[in-house]
Amino acid sequence: MVCDICGKSQATVHLTEIIDDKMTELHICEGCAQKKGAQMESHFGLADLLAGLADMGGQFTKTKKETNIKCLRCGLTYEDFKRIGRLGCGECYSAFKEALLPLLKRIHGSTQHYGKSPTKKTTKAAKAVKTMDELQELKEKLQKAIQLEQFEEAVKLRDRIRELEKKKTR
Repeated sequence: MVCDICGKSQATVHLTEIIDDKMTELHICEGCAQKKGAQMESHFGLADLLAGLADMGGQFTKTKKETNIKCLRCGLTYEDFKRIGRLGCGECYSAFKEALLPLLKRIHGSTQHYGKSPTKKTTKAAKAVKTMDELQELKEKLQKAIQLEQFEEAVKLRDRIRELEKKKTR
């Protein structure tokens, strides 16, 4: 397929947009895609998707509080975020937290970020992650043991934590 813009090169980028049940396809070559990158971003951008999800068919009823939310650092309002699909600064996450949580849950399936862990058990990174996970688990068990006044168990957990922390610093 030939590029819709230059008509010369092979089209390698294929974009489809559906608005009001009308489908538009654009087939362009890599060179034209790079030249038109900024235009493509504004036309087919992630920001538009986020803005659409934030205002998804009025699924969530607007409260007066939601329409008046404003970031104290950059001045962005929640309505501005819904319109442009981008947050203004890092503080916006805190300012819009209550309104963003349902959006994040819809996009990611969770409101908690877990990230990815190394899969090979032989790598240093995988071993470090395993040690960190074990330390976290032991610290939680230690707190529970102290709360339940199981001091003998707490001493064993404390010693195991110290042992792992020594290994970690080597």
